Amino acid sequence: MRFGERVRELRVLRGFTQQTIADRMSVSVSYISKVENAKLHFGDYPSEKFIHKLAGELEADEDELLLLADKIPSSIQIRIQQRPDLFKRLAKMDESELDMVSAALTDCIRRI
Repeated sequence: MRFGERVRELRVLRGFTQQTIADRMSVSVSYISKVENAKLHFGDYPSEKFIHKLAGELEADEDELLLLADKIPSSIQIRIQQRPDLFKRLAKMDESELDMVSAALTDCIRRI
């Protein structure tokens, strides 16, 4: 799913119009429309600050929206910097290997 599609999905789920979100975000309706329809030019793309506020208004997962907007959340950046070797290994795994790691993590977390 793309960033704009997810924003639209969340907005509709919350029962908001584009006008409602535009008013709450202090932007124009046309900007919200461009976000949802992926019609923004590079310089117009939402900032992390905007996405943070948008996530709050939509009661959404900020990290999900940041990732969909091709922005790496700072909490993830820090962990990557702390353990680059681990993230390089994860990046090289195929889907079945990642599924096994995910299952092992889930099991480990349940025991804590």
